[in-house]
Amino acid sequence: MNTVRVPSPLRDYTGGVARIGASGSTVAEILGHIEQQHRGMRFRMIDEQDRIRPHIRIFVNQREVRSLDEAVAPRDEIHLVCALSGG
Repeated sequence: MNTVRVPSPLRDYTGGVARIGASGSTVAEILGHIEQQHRGMRFRMIDEQDRIRPHIRIFVNQREVRSLDEAVAPRDEIHLVCALSGG
């Protein structure tokens, strides 16, 4: 089971929880598992063409991933990061 750190803008989907568990061997599988538990959350991060949205960053441990096909090892920590904007 992997630990996924959820940023505050996405915590409405997790009932306010900052860390959730998810399983999978790729980023896509992890996000699929998250979607099963927290409906609607994946769409906030991934667009209709299965690409990571521009305002979202996904890290496996300290490495930023660019593709949903990137591998995830057991017990890796996934960090979901939302860009901030404003003025």
